[in-house]
Amino acid sequence: MQRRTFLSHSVTAASLAIFAGALQAGQNTSGGSTALPRRDRIRVAFMLGEGSNVIDTAGPWEVFQDVMLGGSEAEDHSHPFELFTVGPADKKILTMTGGLRVQPHYTVKNAPQPNVIVVPAQSATDESRAWLRKASAGTDVTMSVCTGSFQLARAGLLEGLTATTHHDYWDAFAKEFPKIDLRRGLRFVDNGRIATAGGLTSGIDMALHVVSRYFGADVAAATAKYMEYSSEAWRNS
Repeated sequence: MQRRTFLSHSVTAASLAIFAGALQAGQNTSGGSTALPRRDRIRVAFMLGEGSNVIDTAGPWEVFQDVMLGGSEAEDHSHPFELFTVGPADKKILTMTGGLRVQPHYTVKNAPQPNVIVVPAQSATDESRAWLRKASAGTDVTMSVCTGSFQLARAGLLEGLTATTHHDYWDAFAKEFPKIDLRRGLRFVDNGRIATAGGLTSGIDMALHVVSRYFGADVAAATAKYMEYSSEAWRNS
């Protein structure tokens, strides 16, 4: 079966799962369920630094790359998300977790303005945080995964908001940022324009949630099914 045929018929009863199931999965239910602007092309920037976590990056990347839009089986499907990486100013090759080496597409000096920013766990530079602060002013959503939340907080993007992070770093986050309302135990917290995911696979849930806000739950459910991803935590009210 061709991929387009598979995705055209992938929306099943899973897309009608009851809201209670989402609550049991530990997802956020406040502030982040509003629809995002419908765009033909959605630029997604992955901000990378030394030690960037692979699944924090690859999980959301896989979600966005697998989204396909289209009508009948005979029509061509379109991929609405345009993905790229943004590295520190010197554009050197970065070493991610487990020794994976990558060279970013852009640096913080020449990256195009994104519609979405994804910030995985990493060691970010001051210049990268400055780019994050400036570029986030023009995004639909800026999201962190795992301890990427520390970079959002250090860039001043979480002031007055709720947030979450990886469970091993709850206490460290609360100590460094006592004025941020830390929500422990949630898969993600979506404030509308700024969102944080707990860590690792929760970044997949956050990305599917963003897809749902752009294109609806049926498209997100079809994407999850194609990925063989069974978590329902991405659903929101």
